[in-house]
Amino acid sequence: MNTALWAAQILLAVTFLGSGSAKLFWSKERMLASGQSGVALFPLPVLRLTATAELLAAVGLVAPRATGIAPVLTPVAALGLIIVMIGALWSHSRLLRADRAAGRGWSEARNLGINLLIIALCVFVAVGRL
Repeated sequence: MNTALWAAQILLAVTFLGSGSAKLFWSKERMLASGQSGVALFPLPVLRLTATAELLAAVGLVAPRATGIAPVLTPVAALGLIIVMIGALWSHSRLLRADRAAGRGWSEARNLGINLLIIALCVFVAVGRL
């Protein structure tokens, strides 16, 4: 179980280091061009705040358990990412509805599935590390 939790923590940390870095340093246009369609509904200051939360949580997923200093912060980081991902779900569900209304199909359905998978991993880490 410990190995599975570490694998989930590392996978989530790498995912959010990448996502947070993009949101912090890239323009909104570049994020959209790279496939991060969920950013379309948010102003850039909100994206920068989200980026900061993602980067802090990525560190919080790994560092506390690895160092033995305040390991309770690991499930707290996972819970924080669940909140971030609820915002992502909201954004992608609105985009999916807009796509369907415009007759563009289900292009956002894949993103919703990925969001749900990330939430499941966060729940696994939060529960497993409490």
